[in-house]
Amino acid sequence: MMDSVPWMTFPALANLTGFVHRFTLRHPGIDVNAERAVVVERLWAWHRGQTEEMGFRNGSLCIAEQVHGREVAVLDTPSSGAIPGVDGIISNAPDLVIGIYVADCCAVYLADPRTGAFGVVHSGKKGSEAGITSHAIAKMSRHYGTDPADLHVQLSPCIRPPAYEIDFAAQIRQQTLDSGVPAAQVHDTGICTSSDLHRFYSYRMEKGRTGRMLALLGRPS
Repeated sequence: MMDSVPWMTFPALANLTGFVHRFTLRHPGIDVNAERAVVVERLWAWHRGQTEEMGFRNGSLCIAEQVHGREVAVLDTPSSGAIPGVDGIISNAPDLVIGIYVADCCAVYLADPRTGAFGVVHSGKKGSEAGITSHAIAKMSRHYGTDPADLHVQLSPCIRPPAYEIDFAAQIRQQTLDSGVPAAQVHDTGICTSSDLHRFYSYRMEKGRTGRMLALLGRPS
């Protein structure tokens, strides 16, 4: 983690060759006491700037609409606007960075250093119940030849018991194991987003009027 800037990285992903990532935190200078569409628009310029700092050109950021479902888009070229009807994106294309918004839900990073395939999914209560992580892993296998034994998985900070009645992080971890990912390659910070509102946005604690963290993962050329 970088203490001087509002974003963090994860050692398990940072140690992989060929991928770059970030997880943005609360921005102290942006007012987020508003509805989702308003705060996402307020955060957009800063979030887009994060991708440029990561080494991607303007226009490389691809985001999902996020409807709390299990659909995952397969993307080979950057897409303008949010991809409708999906809560995850997978790709193997260089010069493309995937962005998933969360504010208590979990962003699940998926990286396959053997094939270069990667993805991020939005998995909260509904998405975890629907098995979106398993669905994304299966799609990576079909489209890119990913062997789950090669996959590295990182769970972002998310809300957890006792602040929330369902431990969907545990469901996500089990889905990765059931899909064949080795336990040593499944990583979780264990951080609850409700525990530190100076660093994280929390939909539950702030009653829906809050910002969004952005999970970013891509392959620079």
